[in-house]
Amino acid sequence: MNEQEPAAPVSGGGGFLRIRMDLSYDGGPFSGWAVQPGLRTVQGCLESALELVIRRPVRVTVAGRTDAGVHARGQVVHVDLSPEEWSRLSRGGLYEPAAALQRKLRGALSRVLEGHHGAGGIRGAIEIHDAGLAPSGFDARFSALWRRYSYRIADGPQRWDPLLRGLTLWHKVPLDEALMNHGAAELLGLQDFRAYCRPREGATTIRELQAFEFDRGDDGVLVATVQADAFCHNMVRALVGAALRVGEGLETPQWMHERLLAGVRDAKSVLAAPHPLVLEHVAYPADDELHARAELTRAKRE
Repeated sequence: MNEQEPAAPVSGGGGFLRIRMDLSYDGGPFSGWAVQPGLRTVQGCLESALELVIRRPVRVTVAGRTDAGVHARGQVVHVDLSPEEWSRLSRGGLYEPAAALQRKLRGALSRVLEGHHGAGGIRGAIEIHDAGLAPSGFDARFSALWRRYSYRIADGPQRWDPLLRGLTLWHKVPLDEALMNHGAAELLGLQDFRAYCRPREGATTIRELQAFEFDRGDDGVLVATVQADAFCHNMVRALVGAALRVGEGLETPQWMHERLLAGVRDAKSVLAAPHPLVLEHVAYPADDELHARAELTRAKRE
């Protein structure tokens, strides 16, 4: 990971206060979450807006970095502010600091998004749903228990809805969800997912895949649910891409597990398109378990 983790402050104590923010975004107009020079990213826009509000450069830590074009309904970040910066937010007394931060940040985000050259139409692409003091020991990234993604697939022109094309994969060939679920089930548990991700130097590829299933809704659209303690780079898109080959009948369900055991990537390692992928939810333990969870996760990652 390219983020530097700040020292964990104690909310309400000396030093910095840790603030949790819950947000959602349309990933279409952005080159992914993480800051990249010369590119419009979600993190870059959020930090620019925070700088307008806090009056200094601010770095946020995110629960899960998303790729270019990937959306989020349940993203979580934290930021560390001084007690003076926190109390200053409510100057005027009309709002408590948490409500004032959320209100001011919405306005700042609008200005930042409108200020991008050629960015017409992306106002509202990032929305802050909640902001406030985090419990002691909270870390948006390391305290998380699991992340859950969804992925929509319309297999056949009769299911292609132009109004939802920005959130749905239009797949030309009918898919057999029973075969896809058979193959997906064999990947559950604590495994080395090297074959289903792009490993980062020095980072582990061992993850606990807790849910991977395909359900067809009343509209006939397939929706994949993928949940794990954490995900490697491109892992969800690689898993869905493999399942699509099984659903088409190009591979057997067992092929997905065979690739996992082989731990190799080849010409059949196809990533599913990013635009139907949505980070739906990030779960955290009870407040008194946040610090222990963060320490355990750090130990595993290292």
